[in-house]
Amino acid sequence: MADNKFNTDKLNINPRQKLRSYLRVMKLTKKPSRDEFLMIAKVAGAGILAAGFVGFVIYILMTEIPQWV
Repeated sequence: MADNKFNTDKLNINPRQKLRSYLRVMKLTKKPSRDEFLMIAKVAGAGILAAGFVGFVIYILMTEIPQWV
């Protein structure tokens, strides 16, 4: 059987150190411009619509094909 050791080193981090690392990441981030936000929203919306369309096609196939057979 494989040796499944769980690495606990990352769990024993000092809370102050953890907060410091979060703050460091927050300092690096920036608010997206309006154009960037709109592009992200369009891409996310297109992905949601594509996933919904695929699900709808699968639903139609699963409900209509058995009636033909």
